[in-house]
Amino acid sequence: MKRIFSILAIALTMFVSLTFGQPAFAEASPGAKVFNNNCASCHAGGKNSVVAAKTLKADALAKYGKNTVEAITLQVTKGKGAMPAFSKKLSPDQINLVANYVLEQAQNGWAKG
Repeated sequence: MKRIFSILAIALTMFVSLTFGQPAFAEASPGAKVFNNNCASCHAGGKNSVVAAKTLKADALAKYGKNTVEAITLQVTKGKGAMPAFSKKLSPDQINLVANYVLEQAQNGWAKG
């Protein structure tokens, strides 16, 4: 009898855990996908591995006049300084997606998730 109770308790625990215990994983947004595939090697988490002061954090974007979708789009499209132009690698739609993603992440403090 104890064995049956133990099996039922384990089964119930597994059922509850699988049903309620694990959050669904959100699929990455299209902008996040473009960013991760093209920008994250230098800008993971909003940082800048080439020019440390010029991060993608809200205060740095504001300081350097890159705190609008239009300014970020121009930077990604044409490049500037150490950043290469992505106009030949990404479509205008992809650049718009990544610009919106960067601005949204900056406004949210580049929080995980």
